[in-house]
This record gives sequence, C-alpha cells and structure tokens, in this order.
Amino acid sequence: MTHQRLSRSVARASQSGVALIEVLVSVLLFSLGILGLIGLQTRAIGLSLDAEDRNRAALIANDIAATMWTTRTVAIDPDVGEPSWNDRASNPQAGGLPGGTVQITSDVAANTADILITWRPPQRPVGQQDSRLTTRVALPPP
Repeated sequence: MTHQRLSRSVARASQSGVALIEVLVSVLLFSLGILGLIGLQTRAIGLSLDAEDRNRAALIANDIAATMWTTRTVAIDPDVGEPSWNDRASNPQAGGLPGGTVQITSDVAANTADILITWRPPQRPVGQQDSRLTTRVALPPP
C-alpha cells in the first residue's frame, strides 16, 4: 500500500506546474495572433489611404484631359487658371493630394500630352520615392 501511495505522490509531483506552462504557452500564442492581426490592420489602412490618393490623382488627371478635349488643345499650362491645376493638386482639403504637383508635357505637333501627377503621402518615409500617376492624352488631328 505504501508503495502505491509513494508512486502516486511521485506522479503528482512530476505533473505539478504543467497546467501553468500550458496556460503561459496559450497566452503567448494568443498574443502573437493578436499582434499579427494588428499588423494586418495597419497595413490595410495604409493600402486604403494609398488607393484613395491614387483615385484623387486619377480624378485630377481626368479633369485635365477633359479640359484638353473641350478646348481641343494639349497646350495647357498647369500653373495658369483660377485655381491652377498645381494649386488644386496640392490642396488635400479641396480634393488634392499631400504635396501634389502636376507636370504636363505637350507635343503640339502630334497633338498628344503626358500628364504626370506626383505626391508624397505623410506616412511615407523620407527616403522612399514619391507616388506618381502618368496619363497620356491623344487628341484627334485638328
């Protein structure tokens, strides 16, 4: 009888603390999962902001292209007009972009123009390249 009690107490002693280790490992794995979800959410927000900026750049380029079509000329200065295309592109409160600029390269002989819109999102590190959107407009010959 005493031998059986001794083996039971040895078995209990070897099992003591196992439940605590299991709980600690579970908490660690749960914490890593939560950190992963937070990282994914942060990345998704960044990509959503980038998509919104690209959409605004496309709308500005579309407005410039529409002006070229209605005036039937590709010779448009981005700094002329009230407000100018550069003023509109650089004003985020008015549908523009953070640090946005417009550059229009026109080839009047071929009746084509390249519209380049660049901007720098505030969350982007300084060493990285600015975001860009390029659109080519080709008008029919006059």
